[in-house]
Amino acid sequence: MSAPAPAAVLFDDTALLALGAGNRLASLIVVQAQTDPVRHAYVPALCLAAAEAAREGLAAHVGALPSIDVTELDYPAAAAVGTLIRTGIDWRTAHAVHLAQPTADWPTGRPVLTIAPQLYAKTGIRTIKL
Repeated sequence: MSAPAPAAVLFDDTALLALGAGNRLASLIVVQAQTDPVRHAYVPALCLAAAEAAREGLAAHVGALPSIDVTELDYPAAAAVGTLIRTGIDWRTAHAVHLAQPTADWPTGRPVLTIAPQLYAKTGIRTIKL
C-alpha cells in the first residue's frame, strides 16, 4: 500500500521545468490543488526565477495557474536562504530547502517535488521524485 499524498508540496525549478514540459504527475498535483481544498502547491520564488532563466515564459505559465502559490522571500527568509547558500546549498534549491523545513503551519515540513532528489540528499528534506 502506498503512502497518502501529502497535503502540500513545493515545486523546485526542476519540477517546474517538468510541469512546463507536460509531466503528468506534476500536472496532476496542480489539478488536485485546484480541485481539493486540502491540497496545496507552492513554488519558492527563487525556484521560479531559476526555471524562468532556463525556459523563457515558464514564469508566466506558472503565474497563470490559480492553484499555485508563489512564496516570496521576506527578510527572515532571505537571511535563512543566504545562510543555506553560504553552507554550500545551490541558490536554485536553497529557497525550497528553507520552505520545506517544519513550521507552525507545516509541523512535519513540506516535501519538495523534484526531478533531482540528489540535490537534497544532505539536507534532511523529504522529496518526491517526478
